[in-house]
Amino acid sequence: MQSGDPVTVVLVESDALVRMPLAIYLRECGYRVIECANGDEAVSVLDQHEIRVDVVLIDAQLPGEFNGFGLLRTCAEKRPNVKAIMVGTPVRAAVAAAELCEIGPNPGKHYDHQAIETRIRELMAARRRQSGEE
Repeated sequence: MQSGDPVTVVLVESDALVRMPLAIYLRECGYRVIECANGDEAVSVLDQHEIRVDVVLIDAQLPGEFNGFGLLRTCAEKRPNVKAIMVGTPVRAAVAAAELCEIGPNPGKHYDHQAIETRIRELMAARRRQSGEE
């Protein structure tokens, strides 16, 4: 990632009334946001390797073949360097996601937009530290 390039976030949320305001907020914070309404759309984006993806924000309770956990596993297989944030309300979802997501708290659903943006910044700062960019 070149310094100055916006961080690209793939936002995967089936509820448009939740997805759209969060996407707007993240864009206002300077992120490039690719919105996906389901796991199939997200997999299509992940398969296009010419599209840079830095973070995938996944609803744990996505409906369909690629539910939240299936999408998280697919993301790890297709793009192992991409950071993932899984969100959801059930405690069991957070526990199950812990082994797949970065160490640290992940936000619950009914997104606190600022908490999401802060978590993305933390993940990107950790990536820069690991690659020696700072």
